[in-house]
Amino acid sequence: MTNTLTDTTALTPAARAANLTRRDFPAGFVFGVATSSYQIEGAAQEDGRSPSIWDVFCAQPGRISDGSSGAVACDHYHRWEQDLDLIAALGVDAYRFSVAWPRVIPAGRGPVNPAGLDFYERLTDGLLARGVQPHVTLYHWDLPATLQDQGGWTNRDTAYAFAEYAAAVAGRLGNRVVSYATLNEPWCSSVLSYEIGEHAPGTRDRAAALSAAHHLMLGHGLAMPEIRRHAPQSQAGIVLNLGPQESASDHPEDIRAARHADGRLNRWFLDPLLRGEYPADTWEDVVADAPPVQDGDLRLIAAPMDFLGVNYYSRGVIGAQGGVMPEGASVTDMGWEIHPQGLTDLMLRLKADYPALPPIYITENGAAFADERSGDRVHDPRRTEFISTHLSALLDATQAGVDVRGYFAWSLMDNFEWAHGYQKRFGLVYVDYATQERLLKDSALWYQAFLK
Repeated sequence: MTNTLTDTTALTPAARAANLTRRDFPAGFVFGVATSSYQIEGAAQEDGRSPSIWDVFCAQPGRISDGSSGAVACDHYHRWEQDLDLIAALGVDAYRFSVAWPRVIPAGRGPVNPAGLDFYERLTDGLLARGVQPHVTLYHWDLPATLQDQGGWTNRDTAYAFAEYAAAVAGRLGNRVVSYATLNEPWCSSVLSYEIGEHAPGTRDRAAALSAAHHLMLGHGLAMPEIRRHAPQSQAGIVLNLGPQESASDHPEDIRAARHADGRLNRWFLDPLLRGEYPADTWEDVVADAPPVQDGDLRLIAAPMDFLGVNYYSRGVIGAQGGVMPEGASVTDMGWEIHPQGLTDLMLRLKADYPALPPIYITENGAAFADERSGDRVHDPRRTEFISTHLSALLDATQAGVDVRGYFAWSLMDNFEWAHGYQKRFGLVYVDYATQERLLKDSALWYQAFLK
């Protein structure tokens, strides 16, 4: 959808990026790094952890491009102290990590596994001891496989199971955690997982995806009061992956296609959270497969949040036949267009469209490139440029009045990149998977200097 909300042509993120420092941002602005449990932890069969849907998915031939899995990943479960030292040495204020549901409640519902919670308590206390804020995501896609056997997120009961799990985690970690995000990117764990089939469990059914999306959001709504009850001093919210969906031309068919893409990616999740309703035009587009919404669901989903987490990687340029890559565009190793201006546009659009918008954290922003080690260095100038120009774009948004409170670079280190296995490297820190050696890339050194 062509952005008509504001004229941002005068904003030039690249012009300031080279000399950007943290002092340019508002006082108290939080800078951090982020990871997720299945992508880094490993120890998939240790200390009572049960299989997740990703363990099952990875075992299916052809699902993962390099045939790998997260069974070992970065071995963070055993190397967490070393990794926390590395985080502290970067000079960041905060670390965003996710909790693995199969470690905490292996059967999905029922008895809590003390060893699982012990690990996350050690992680939380270890961060605090190093002067780093813990920010927890409760669900970053690793659903216990036992719940998928009962329908996964297409089963309404999973939302209630999620609330019980949220209570168990918040009950143990409590106010030591600065913020709890219920879900990470429910678009991915519904559309990518149940409709497109690229992510676990790998089904291709639009009705299932829409049902899963609603139950994910219901799970968010049910979990919020549990977080507030057990951790009343912590912030509570959700993380969405968002991006402008711009029409490829002024042709009516392109405009309609972009509007539809915006509805499915952005408004299908924003509107229930911030308006208490699903977008009418998108509902009409999908009405044949519309989810089973019960009385009271939307009131639960729309309960006030302390923050909205936004993961931004790129925009979409949409034509009647699908996505279009602009001529001459620069892209990452994922094939995603590098477009910092889209972050400014997105922030301004959120502020303009949603009067109930809470403070925002950029909870993920980063890029995959084909990094190669040269001795004890990894030169990754394109990642440094990516982060610096996006920070500059974010600064433009804050100076235009958007209440943005923090920025988390994705990712702390190279890791298991879902269906791409270990072939895509997003990390500020290089990981030699054969030896588990960690090595700060040039982008990490830049971030460290920026934070000083």
